[in-house]
Amino acid sequence: MRDFKGIQRIIIKVGSSSLVNKDLSINQPMIVGIMQSFKELSDKGINVALVSSGAIASGMHELGLTKKPKEMSLKQACAAIGQSKLMEAYNKAADIYGLKTGQILVNHDDFQIRKRMNYLSDTLDAMFKNNIIPIINENDALAVEEIKVGDNDTLASLISPMINADLLILFSDIDGLFDKNPKIYKDAKLIDVVNEINADIINMAGDKTTEVGTGGMQTKINAARISTSAGANMIICNSNQIKNLCDIVAGKEIGTLFKASKNQISSREHWIIYKANSMGNIIIDDGLKDALKKKKVSILSKGIIDVNGDFLKGMIITINDKNGNVIGKGISNYSSTEIRLLEGHESKDSKEILGYEGKKEIIHANDLVLLKEGL
Repeated sequence: MRDFKGIQRIIIKVGSSSLVNKDLSINQPMIVGIMQSFKELSDKGINVALVSSGAIASGMHELGLTKKPKEMSLKQACAAIGQSKLMEAYNKAADIYGLKTGQILVNHDDFQIRKRMNYLSDTLDAMFKNNIIPIINENDALAVEEIKVGDNDTLASLISPMINADLLILFSDIDGLFDKNPKIYKDAKLIDVVNEINADIINMAGDKTTEVGTGGMQTKINAARISTSAGANMIICNSNQIKNLCDIVAGKEIGTLFKASKNQISSREHWIIYKANSMGNIIIDDGLKDALKKKKVSILSKGIIDVNGDFLKGMIITINDKNGNVIGKGISNYSSTEIRLLEGHESKDSKEILGYEGKKEIIHANDLVLLKEGL
C-alpha cells in the first residue's frame, strides 16, 4: 500500500475518451460513477476538484460531426455547446448523491497575471468551504493560441498547488507509464513508482494524441513535473479504475505513482517557472553561467551578450546560454530596449547610459528560478 495518510484535498482529471462514447455522446454512466466516488470521498472529509475534458467532443456529437474540426471558430462553437451539455450531465449525476457542483472556465491568462490567479485560488477555496465541487475546464469557446493552456493534464497540474492538493490523479485510456509503448511491444512493463523525473522517464513518453483528446504521455510527464515540484503526488491510471477512486486515495497500488519532490519550490517560484509565459529572453556569457552553477546570483548587465523579443519591465523572461540551453526564468527589472543598451556594461554605468538611476540587477536573485538540467 502507498502511504497517503492525511490527504485532505485531491484533484482529478478525466480525459475526453473516458467521458464520451464512440459516437461522441456523453457517457452518463461514467459521470454517475465519478459522482458516486466523489460522494464517498466527501463522506471521508476529503475535498475534491475535477478537471473535465470532453466539451469539444460533446459539441461535435450535438452538431453531428465525426472528426474534430480544423477551423478554430467551429471548435469554439463545439466547446460552447458541449460544455453546457457536460455540466447538465454532471449536475444530474450530482443530484443523485446530494452533491453541489460549480463550473470554472479558465485560460492561461488567469495564471499569467498573478493577481487574477490569486482571485481564482480564493474562489476555489470558497467553493471547498461551502461543499461545492469545482468542475474545471479550459474556456475553449474563447481560447486562441496566445492564451491557451493547451491540454487538461497541464491545466490540472497548474491548479494542483493553487488548492494545496495532496494528490493529483490523471484518469485516461492508459493504465499508467510503461517502460516502452505497450501498443507496440507485448513485453512492455508498467512502472509502479517514479521517484524522480529524469531523462530516462521522459524518453519513455510517446507523442501520440487520441482521436478526441489533446493529451499524450508527454503531457502527463510534464504535468507530473509541475505538480510534484509543488509537493503533490501524482498518479496516472486507467479511467476504468474510477470506481476504485477511494481505494486509490487510500493507497492501493493502481497505476503509476509519481512521488512529490523532496525539494519543493515556493508558490512564487512555481508561478515564475510554470504558470507565467516568457515574453522574451536574454543570452548570458560563460562566466555568468559558471557563477550560476555554484549558487543562485543576480543577473547583471555585464554578463548579458544578447536580447531577444520585445518586453516591458516586470515581465517574465527566459535566460539562455550561448548554445541556446535554458538556464532559468525570472522577472526583468528592465525593458528589452533598456537591456539592449545596458548589455555588456558595468552596472555602475547604467545611470549614464539610461539617464536615470535604475536597479543594479537586470534580474534579482530573489526573482530568478534556475533549471538544474540547463546547468
